[in-house]
Formats: sequence, C-alpha cells, structure tokens
Amino acid sequence: MSRALSRFAALCCSAGLAACATDSVSAPPAGAAPTPPREPFAWELPPVTAAERPIVDPARLHRETLANGLQVIVLEDRRLPEFSSGFIALRGAAIEAPSEVGLATFTAALMERGAGERDALALAAAVEDLGAELGVRADWDTLRVDVSGLSRDFEVLFGVLRDVVRRPRFGEADAVRAVAEQRAALAQAQDDPARLALQHMLRALYGAHRFATPTAGTDVVVADFDAARARAFHARVVTPASGILWAAGDVDAAAFLAAAKRAFGSWRGAAPVALPEAPPIPEKRRVVLVDRPELGQAQIAIGHEGIARTDPRRLEAQLLNTAFGAGGFSSRLMNRIRAQEGLTYGVFAQLSQYRVPGPFMISTFTRIPEVGKLLASTFEELERVRIEPPAGAELEKARSLRTGAYPLALETTEAVIAALLDLEVYGLPRDTLDTYRTRMRAITAEEVAATAIALIHPERATIVVVGPAKTLREPLAVYGEVEVVTP
Repeated sequence: MSRALSRFAALCCSAGLAACATDSVSAPPAGAAPTPPREPFAWELPPVTAAERPIVDPARLHRETLANGLQVIVLEDRRLPEFSSGFIALRGAAIEAPSEVGLATFTAALMERGAGERDALALAAAVEDLGAELGVRADWDTLRVDVSGLSRDFEVLFGVLRDVVRRPRFGEADAVRAVAEQRAALAQAQDDPARLALQHMLRALYGAHRFATPTAGTDVVVADFDAARARAFHARVVTPASGILWAAGDVDAAAFLAAAKRAFGSWRGAAPVALPEAPPIPEKRRVVLVDRPELGQAQIAIGHEGIARTDPRRLEAQLLNTAFGAGGFSSRLMNRIRAQEGLTYGVFAQLSQYRVPGPFMISTFTRIPEVGKLLASTFEELERVRIEPPAGAELEKARSLRTGAYPLALETTEAVIAALLDLEVYGLPRDTLDTYRTRMRAITAEEVAATAIALIHPERATIVVVGPAKTLREPLAVYGEVEVVTP
C-alpha cells in the first residue's frame, strides 16, 4: 500500500468513517479486551420529538375590541428595544369590480405618498430619518399598513401609522405618478415568461371572475385611475369595523391600548364590504399556447381549482401537496421530472388559499424539444397520486418535513404576530398554532388518499405553455384543442 493511501486509511479509522481492515493494520493481540462499541454520531440518531407547548405565552398576548369594532392585538417582547405595528383592512383586491381591477394596489401605493400634514417627501423623510420602515401593500384579501423601528421612536411612528391609515392625502400629482409606475410594472411583466404563464392561467381558469386578472390589474383599466378613485376605495375598505390594529415587540400593552383609543377610538366608517363570490370550477381541460417565438425554453403551468384557507381539509391538502410537489427534492414531481428524467431544474406545486378557493397549480420550465415529455410525465404523476397516494415512509417524510419546519417558521416575534394575524384575517381558531403539529401527526394515510381523490382532477386541468407556437402546437395537441394567443 502506498504511503498516501496508508495515511488516508489511518485518517478514516480515526474518524470512524471507514473500515480499517488493511494490510498495514495488525489484528489485536490474542486475549485482548474487546473494543467497546462507539457512541453513535448525532446524524445516526433518530430525530428528537419536539416538545409540545404553547407558541405564545398568554401573559404576553393582549386583545381588545374598541367600541367602533376595531380589533387591537398586542404581542409584548421586551428583549430588544424595537417594535413593529400596523393596520389590516380585512378586504383587498378580491372585491374589485371589473372596472376597477388593480385599484387596491393603486390605493396602497398612493397611501404612502403623503398623509396628514406631510407630503410624500416629508412622510418619507420622517420615517427614514429615524432609520425606520413604512410600507403599504394590498393582496387578494387585505390592505395593510406597517411601520417598524426603535421603541424610543414609538410616538412618532405611531403618529405616522395613524395618519397613513386615517388621513392619506391622495394628491393628484402623486396619483399621476402612481398610475405611470403601475402601468410600467404591468408592461414589464409581459417580458417575464413565468408571469405570462400565470396571467394566462388565471384568465383561462376564471373567465369573468376577479381572479382572472392579477392583483395589479390591466393597463387599460389602470390608465383611468385618479386620486378620487383611490379616495373612494379607501373609504369603502379601510374602516374600523373591518380592521385590525396590532403591535409587537418592545411595547407596553396598556400604553398601546391607550394610544389606540386616542388615535382610533373616535373613528367611524362604513360597514364591512361583502365578501367576494367563490370562483367557478372549470368544466373541462383547456390548452393555451402563448406564442413567444424567440424563446428557447418553455414556461409551463398546469392548474385547476383548489381550496379556501378555511377548508376543513386544509392540513390533509398541505400534507398531500408536500409529498406530491411542494417538498423540494423529496417530492414526487421533483424526484421524477428533475432527478430521474433531467427535464427541468425545478418543478413546484402550490395551493393558493384565500377567503374563497384559489388555484392549485404546477409551475415549471424545460427545453422546447422536451415539452411533450415533461407534460406526459407530469400528468402520469397527477393520475398516479389519485390511485397510489402517499403512504408509509413517503407520507412520514412529508409529515416530518411539515412538523419539523413549523417551529423554524415561528422563530421571531415578527413571524409569530404575522401567524396570529393570519388566523384573525381568516377567522381560524385561535389555538391553531398550538395544535398544528398534533393535528398534522394525527392525519392518516386513508385521509390523505381521500383528499387526493377529492382535490386532484387532471381531467379538467388547464395547460398553459409560453413558447414558440410553430414548434409546440403539435406536442400540445394530444391534450386537446390548442388555443394560440399572443402575449
């Protein structure tokens, strides 16, 4: 044996990484005491069962509802001299009429451009001079205002929050700039194949429903927005009766509640707007080909209806989707389409859950010549998950991933308050965080199998492919009549 190889064998022996039976290592002398077994390495031990205890100490969590209907939630954490606070309006882009798609996004952008006595520049300076942050954003179900900074600056930042929520300026010049920026963002999205695939998927799935158009709207509609439209939407949506005021971090609950009553207690507003209607369920499969002749790689989306955030099967659906397409390299889709067949770098299945059912969608990409093969493999897996649902070791791996990652998602106070607010937004039980892992561990293979049958419907899944129509029309035709559209 060479000197280098002998040194390597010795190192392996000392590290416990390899067997040490080589011709340079002598056997132990006769009659010598047997070598005691080594202690197992940490990675050889079974995972430690996580302790079950409340996510939040009840003594740190405070709730109250003001006379005007405004909910107030405070999560105290005095370890660091910082805090965050905000307001959530419990309605968002999902309530927009066809003539106002994108209005929630536009209103949120305009609310940051001046409030109270401060114009846009003064408002930005008031926040930035303190090294703090201010943000306003809208999604399908909410419109949110957030501030964060050092606790010594609470009074100033809480005043900013109050003004942005209750007294946004909605200046005409600011509205013109906000319209131009939103239209530019919409135009930019047309150059992104992934966004194009999503837009055409939503359009194909939802028809005339609000979900058929992205939250940012369309260029034609947004072009007509002005300050008056934003002002009216704000008055309709940002009201105390359908709002949550919250704070987390280095905040005294009693002091915050007193400040909340002074700033928001006299506020009156309209009654909550009605919730949006549920979207239609697709009746049959559609195949949409978005013609982008210059692309050498196709963007692919496959989708159909999903479930709402409050669906009683939501945990079973999470567990099923983790094993099928959301569990990274341990998921069926990634294992087959990337690891085994090398057709893509990534493939992912997502259940978007809102107040009403959002889509279940698979997203991926591949080389143009491989589109037919990738679609065939994906639909085989969609069919297989209904007749061979996750069970045994596969199901346990998905369950371990869900329960193991759960505490990591709640490591910070900001993450915990976000999770608590999510429960309030959707009216979920307040013990949901504490019982999540117990409920996830209790799900049976039979329940997952029933969920797969109820929720996975390849026979009516819409297919959207962004790529050169001349090349892709033929491989797509096996799935139905191909609708060729331009971006």
